[in-house]
Amino acid sequence: MRVFRGFHRPAASATVLTLGNFDGMHRGHRALLARLLEKGRALAATAAVVTFEPHPREFFAPERAPARLSTLREKLEAFSAAGVEATYVTRFTAAFAAQSAQTFVEDLLCRKLKARYILIGDDFRFGAGRQGDLAYLRTAGRALGFDVEAMPTVTLAGERVSSSAVRAALAAGELAKAADFLGRPYAIAGQVVHGQKLGRQLGFATANIRIRHNPLPMQGVFVVAVSGMDGQSFSGVANLGLRPTLHPGGARAMRPLLEVHLLDFSGNLYGAHLHIAFLHRLRDEMTFPHLDALKTQIAADVRAARDFLATPS
Repeated sequence: MRVFRGFHRPAASATVLTLGNFDGMHRGHRALLARLLEKGRALAATAAVVTFEPHPREFFAPERAPARLSTLREKLEAFSAAGVEATYVTRFTAAFAAQSAQTFVEDLLCRKLKARYILIGDDFRFGAGRQGDLAYLRTAGRALGFDVEAMPTVTLAGERVSSSAVRAALAAGELAKAADFLGRPYAIAGQVVHGQKLGRQLGFATANIRIRHNPLPMQGVFVVAVSGMDGQSFSGVANLGLRPTLHPGGARAMRPLLEVHLLDFSGNLYGAHLHIAFLHRLRDEMTFPHLDALKTQIAADVRAARDFLATPS
């Protein structure tokens, strides 16, 4: 898959195109991409995605922006795995937000991306003041020579599959429900970096994962499956949150952290890029009066994780 930052040069050939944020890459997103690829093959055109960075809601109202389910890297990896041939990462700025719906269609979709077919959700809006919608796009397509299709809503057990629904399930600790919407367990990927090495002193060495999800979609202690170690995978216990015992206040306490203790593993993971899938929620983050109490609780968490993993699903 080719990745383009912006639209500095026209597409090399005709495209079939979809646009959106694609946060979390849930079942609805994957159904949309499957339809896009099918249309690309039929028209012998490049299957392309336009996605926005930052999320428009982060730009307009950062204090009310939803928690990110996936980083840009995770989204790009998901697009590539789905078979997308080109992704255009659009920097969402004041100038981009201010362009008219007409300019968006004529300059971006037609002149630069050479769109022959566009597939969007029926709630997609574009252009200054959100003036562009599905009806506008269909009218423009008839005049400018591209087809437009609205992707039907994907539902599961009568509920619409959406990024918002995934966030709600994660925040409520309903990991199985979130996994149903996603088609897989929710996961975060990141690089292992050096930390305080306190876990090793407590007898439970941890891998500290650099993450960029802020605010977090959920917090707590979880049973996880970890992959990325030369094809191997291990079970583990992960703490995702702010570590209130070690950082009870101040700016440092506000930086989200992901720490993972791998069960039955020994070795050096520094620099590795790991994939952490969240299988089961054990408990909330807690504040402990001293490190001995923390050590006792970690031991209990490890026992609970082993019990969960030993229970037939």
